Amino acid sequence: MKNICVFGLGYIGLPTAAMFAHHGANVIGVDVNQHAVDTINQGKIHIVEPGLEAIVKQAVDNGKLKASLEPVNADAYLIAVPTPFKGSNHEPDLSYIQAVSKALAPLLEKGDVVILESTSPVGATEKMVEWLAEERSDLSFPKYHEPDTEADIFVAYCPERVLPGKVVEELISNDRIIGGMTKESTAKAKEVYRIFVEGELLETNSRTAEMAKLTENASRDVSIAFANELSIISDKLDINVWELIDLANHHPRVNILQPGAGVGGHCIAVDPWFIVNQNPNEAKIIRAAREINDSKPSWVVDKINAEVDKLKDQGIAKPMVALLGLAFKPDIDDLRESPAVNIAKTMLDADNANILLVEPNIEKLPEKLGCGTLVSLGTALEQANIIAVLVGHSEFKSVNLPSNKSIVDAVGII
Repeated sequence: MKNICVFGLGYIGLPTAAMFAHHGANVIGVDVNQHAVDTINQGKIHIVEPGLEAIVKQAVDNGKLKASLEPVNADAYLIAVPTPFKGSNHEPDLSYIQAVSKALAPLLEKGDVVILESTSPVGATEKMVEWLAEERSDLSFPKYHEPDTEADIFVAYCPERVLPGKVVEELISNDRIIGGMTKESTAKAKEVYRIFVEGELLETNSRTAEMAKLTENASRDVSIAFANELSIISDKLDINVWELIDLANHHPRVNILQPGAGVGGHCIAVDPWFIVNQNPNEAKIIRAAREINDSKPSWVVDKINAEVDKLKDQGIAKPMVALLGLAFKPDIDDLRESPAVNIAKTMLDADNANILLVEPNIEKLPEKLGCGTLVSLGTALEQANIIAVLVGHSEFKSVNLPSNKSIVDAVGII
């Protein structure tokens, strides 16, 4: 497996491509974003991920990693493109996987390995095989219900399970689920990941691997929903939820997570809906957790507006509100599905106050917040009447928030 082609050079695809290249493989990374391609080919990165840029630069300088708008022939193809949902029923959008399938199919040769990494609903790997087979009737493809049958192409589903901010370390050390469409596909996919993965490679089939990824994120979502619901109840009862959780967690079998402004990112905020969409009558707890976490930003907005109304009653016609943090979690630049972004958008659209936005990990605001003002933390602390902490960035934890201003702390940094 000396030649590898990775589709999608985002928060998962680029570190994965770099890791293969760092361990000796020849890697072509494919992306539709010209800026991303150009940046990577300069030995730089277009995302924030500690330790990654040095690895990318070395791999590019050594000729082991190259980014391109077009795929090339390889021994193994990895697909790490987005899988959002669409519509009010949260239907999975597999159009990116379908587009890659059509681009990849002409390159396939007997013995090639195709691995889907994108978080997907159960059955997505089989659907991808259908799309590939439609384009290449001259090749035989594996069938899920025939795990012992030989095929020309080996196909597996192998989800990532890394933490943003620690991707470089966890890609190597974390155990990996290898879900082949057939037993031989599983074996071939293991050969690919053994190039750099030091964790255990856990063998299963593609459907179980798909469901395992969704289960991991749904489990986290349910746990976070409990903490978020607890924070709302505690606020109503005039109880400090952070103290409450700390005390409860002294029980030897209790480990309550920390509440926040909601749940964001492309995984936990999205993946449980794939389960609900396919199992609407059965996924009751998973649906409830999603609804609780999706509603938390509105609750935070209400808390901020309550402080705004207090200042208006004191004669300040349009108070200045600083929103600290826009990323979906601390110390990264990833704004995907971020509850903080939704809070900012709601506040800007309402025009009930003057809004200052602080996000130390980005240089410009996303398009949906185009009418907002991005300022430094110092400017925000100086000018704002109300300070709302939406993300627990290290920069925010290292300063003393002014005691003479209204504070809404959604993440418990005080």
